[in-house]
Amino acid sequence: MKVGFVGIGAMGHAMAQRLLDGGHDLVIWNRTRSRADDLVARGAILADTPADVARQVRIVFSMMFDDASTEQAVFGAEGIALSLARGAIHVCCATLSLAQARRLRDGHAGREQIYVGATVLGRPPAAAAGELFVITAGEDEALKRVHPLLECFGARIFDAGRDPVQATLVKLSLNFMIYSTIEQMAEVFALNEKAGIDPHTIFEIMTNTFYTAPVHRNYGKLMVAHEYDHPGAPPVTLGLKDMKMFLDAGGEYDVPLPYASVVRDRLLSAISAGDANRDFVVLMERARQDSGLK
Repeated sequence: MKVGFVGIGAMGHAMAQRLLDGGHDLVIWNRTRSRADDLVARGAILADTPADVARQVRIVFSMMFDDASTEQAVFGAEGIALSLARGAIHVCCATLSLAQARRLRDGHAGREQIYVGATVLGRPPAAAAGELFVITAGEDEALKRVHPLLECFGARIFDAGRDPVQATLVKLSLNFMIYSTIEQMAEVFALNEKAGIDPHTIFEIMTNTFYTAPVHRNYGKLMVAHEYDHPGAPPVTLGLKDMKMFLDAGGEYDVPLPYASVVRDRLLSAISAGDANRDFVVLMERARQDSGLK
């Protein structure tokens, strides 16, 4: 199948690679063209604009950084919506606000185009291995059409509903659970370290008893090793963006989210400490600092 992909960042690049591995023909666009060089070497076609991508395919994926970059790539002067055919599908995998997800849904509908939300859980290495978890929402027929493509990079695909906005809300909710789990682990590691217990020991006990989920194993390992600067790591600023959008969602539905405010403030404190661009597991250091550890 000939497929489009707009946004070749760390995640988008790995996902595009998997589509090529699956035997699909790929038309791609990225603001920094050189990041797509290896994909072009494998046969991908590099387009000049997102509109040029959409003009050549019936299904186009996007994986932009935030609301603003997504809005520009989709509804800008050279955006996807400009040339996407009637009945063609835009699949957005980015983490967005509910307002932006609605804007995509309604903007495409007004052009007789189809919008599918397909948010993803996992880091770039998981994407490269085809081990992402994908949360979809949209029209039944559209989901059937994109499902084989999602299987290229998704180990499991979960259906959140018929409204594409639902995929966005689920993703924001699960991201909150990731950040709050990191905060819990940071507090536990700091307390036990202050009492003279090696955080590695706590990690070993924790991940071999009740706390065996990937979020405990993978993030906890980075935390006790103080690995905050490895390439492709999602930064603190990304976590703060997600927490603000999650809190906004709570406001929209009149649902108090008190612990989300705690996590947001911890992320803000990390930024104030100069850690804005480090892996968000650096929250470990804020808990250690509060406890008086050096």
